[in-house]
Amino acid sequence: MEYQFSERVKSLKPSAIREILKNSSDPSVIPLSAGNPAPDAFPQREIGAISAELLQNTPIEALQYSITEGYTPLRQHLSAYMQKKHQVGGERDEILITSGAQQVMDLLTKSLLNEGDTVLCEAPSFIGSLNTFRSYRAKLCGIPMEEDGISIEDLKKALSTEKNVKYLYTIPNFQNPSGITMSLEKRQKVYELCRDHNVLILEDNPYGDLRFAGEDLPAIKSFDREGVVMYAGSFSKVVSPGMRVGYAIGPREIVQKMVVCKQGEDVHSNIWAQIVCHRFMTQYDYEAHLQGLRKIYARKSGVLLKAMQEHFSPLISWSRFEGGLFAWCTLPESIDMLEFVKKAMERKVCVVPGTAFLTDESAPCRSFRINFSTPTDEQLTEGIRILGETAKEMA
Repeated sequence: MEYQFSERVKSLKPSAIREILKNSSDPSVIPLSAGNPAPDAFPQREIGAISAELLQNTPIEALQYSITEGYTPLRQHLSAYMQKKHQVGGERDEILITSGAQQVMDLLTKSLLNEGDTVLCEAPSFIGSLNTFRSYRAKLCGIPMEEDGISIEDLKKALSTEKNVKYLYTIPNFQNPSGITMSLEKRQKVYELCRDHNVLILEDNPYGDLRFAGEDLPAIKSFDREGVVMYAGSFSKVVSPGMRVGYAIGPREIVQKMVVCKQGEDVHSNIWAQIVCHRFMTQYDYEAHLQGLRKIYARKSGVLLKAMQEHFSPLISWSRFEGGLFAWCTLPESIDMLEFVKKAMERKVCVVPGTAFLTDESAPCRSFRINFSTPTDEQLTEGIRILGETAKEMA
């Protein structure tokens, strides 16, 4: 039989990262490509205890259908928690529990975008979100990144010249893949520019709680008094990615449309996982857990930085990062990045080519992404040594 695919998916390609992960599943490969939390970051004992008590005493609560908006106690607690800790959420906002933050991108795009409408994105940006936007046949417009976040001048130009701009997608904290954090001045300017041009901001913040250096900065959503920002949060990096619990906090009118769209996708997110997240936040010391995660990643990043200083410098440079899970590394002009990634794979070291994160994957790029949370310390050190050796040979 000959299959005819929809126009929406004809041009879509498999996620480059997911394809690379297939190679990194080989135990002999050093996995510097994944974006997984560190194995010792999971609260396994607490999740086990909560699940056992839940299934022993109130199993139907976790096994029955539930409401699309999400488990009510979790929504109520998260709303209060985000308002108190991050000043996120106001009178005109609602909260929706989603199947990971990735679903926030999908539901918002489905709710707002018509084919051919424009989405402004940081360049580079997270491939999972870019592919979601592509699946709705959006026009992607990449805005270059600078050391302190998105280029304000290029954003001004895009807002003034691009047609039918529906929203700006940004990861302001420890951006994936660059690791860059947007400055306070730029956060305020981004908010003002988008507000004045009547363009929504989709603020994706999966890594904000993983700051291990520097000072916390307010969420863009904390400035929002006019219904300009949709905030996407997640438990994936702080509790468990396998549980697939994320959430959207944003203007009530938009969230209500997203609820209708979600009803046609998966009815509701995993209720067992939502209950576990709620009880973990309310029955255990959640802030102590976050502090423990920061210590893990501070130590892991220290191992990476020491190895890069020894084996990369001065040939390979990297962007400064104060949290998150990634380092963005740049090769000199004399080395072809894609050939470098290929040679590294031949030597059993897996990294992600920077082209995977561009709105135009054919554009020139000399950078690649390293993840430091997944590999062991020994793998990190050895992997960086091999990468540095490969670069020196190619140079």
